[in-house]
Amino acid sequence: MSDPAVVADLIARFCAEGELACEATGPRSFAVTLPGTHKLKTVCNLIVGEHALRVEAFVMRQPDERREDLWAWLLRRNARLYGVAFSIDGAGDVYLTGRVGLGAVDADELDRLLGAVLTYADESFDMLLEIGFGEAIRREWRWRRSRGESVANLRAFAHLMPAESD
Repeated sequence: MSDPAVVADLIARFCAEGELACEATGPRSFAVTLPGTHKLKTVCNLIVGEHALRVEAFVMRQPDERREDLWAWLLRRNARLYGVAFSIDGAGDVYLTGRVGLGAVDADELDRLLGAVLTYADESFDMLLEIGFGEAIRREWRWRRSRGESVANLRAFAHLMPAESD
């Protein structure tokens, strides 16, 4: 399938049939919201060009700390990914991006690509936050504990919890 209009129609049908939250953002572009567990939602942009389908999904804003460690982790992780790769923009924000020739796009390939984006964003999210925002997470633990606030949404980072004496 190499006709851009046909691929755009396929994406719209695929999302409707799969009951995926999907919004047309242009004549041949879509924002598909993928629900996750660690990263509660990932918005994946699908942009149908003349020759390729571009895939772009924001993962997290630029890290506050340990940027080089985070980038090294992303590069090592890229070696095991299908269809997309981690990338950073000029501000240092982290994305998953990819490009697939229109001739390779069918319902099965859309399923694989969207599944890959969801899996990689969701599985990596806690580790990315730990590397890039570890100190902020520790401060948040201390602040919440000092005020008796809930730490339920910080449980994934319990191993970062400062000692009670901190």
